[in-house]
Amino acid sequence: MHLKDIYQSVEQEFDAVNALIFDQLSSRVPLVEKIAQYIIESGGKRMRPLITLLTAKALNYNNDNAVKLATIIEFLHTATLLHDDVVDTSELRRGKATANANWGNAPSVLVGDFLYSRAFQMMVDIGSVELMGILANTTNIIAEGEVFQLMNAKNPNISEQQYYDVIESKTAMLFIAASRGIATLADCDEQTINAAKEYGLKLGLAFQLVDDILDYTGDAQEMGKNIGDDLAEGKPTLPLIQAMQVGSEEQITTIRTAIRKGDGNMIEEVINIVQSTGALAYTQEAAERCKDDAIKAAKQLGNNIYCDCLIHLAEISVNRNK
Repeated sequence: MHLKDIYQSVEQEFDAVNALIFDQLSSRVPLVEKIAQYIIESGGKRMRPLITLLTAKALNYNNDNAVKLATIIEFLHTATLLHDDVVDTSELRRGKATANANWGNAPSVLVGDFLYSRAFQMMVDIGSVELMGILANTTNIIAEGEVFQLMNAKNPNISEQQYYDVIESKTAMLFIAASRGIATLADCDEQTINAAKEYGLKLGLAFQLVDDILDYTGDAQEMGKNIGDDLAEGKPTLPLIQAMQVGSEEQITTIRTAIRKGDGNMIEEVINIVQSTGALAYTQEAAERCKDDAIKAAKQLGNNIYCDCLIHLAEISVNRNK
């Protein structure tokens, strides 16, 4: 099964999400619409809305609220991207200039705030206090993760556990919200809700682990960002953490220096180290374990084509090049 087949399985619902996205971007301030539409149209996979829709179908939940939640999740994700690009002073995302590169930091932050607030307006429209609690907690944890990562930029002393805490907060939380949120709306039993939550968690972790591998192995044109961006920002990701655990004294010193300086010019040296020490293979194995756990969780959600799609989505997520 290919990714396009997975999208086609919920094509009608996905079209409804796209229509609702552009309907909800309406604003009396033209610049808000312009920036929001630019970032929404910039070529993302919309993985999180896809998870929402697939989980809904897997659980036989055919309420229009599934489309609304998928849209809310995409708005929350897009808001975090706008804020991330300002914090990281990024100039390229998905092969296009970032919003802050085009319009500046202040408009980007404020449009991110607009998307957050529009998402919460839509939550009120759904009317589930329990869902609002999940999503409010999600956005709070994401913000904490961002601050923790910012505090530890250019810090080579981050542990593997601290790394996982960051990626669970920054990346996996929205995956969890996508899957668990639908299970909650569908009024599933506790065991099913926990399985949906586990699927989102482990898929989100696997997705980020592969992203961190691609920062040292990917193709800049295919990924739409520069190779070594994380290194240039001084982010101590798992390939670097593991290389510092098993590398020689000289290799460890090189990586620590690159992290402390946030030196993207050292990328070739660092690539050689993370490859020769087996750190990339170590990270891939971690992603594979998370993928296996996600698949186990998906199998607890039912036995239908949509559960199969969730399983294949996990497999595709750890075998991608962008």
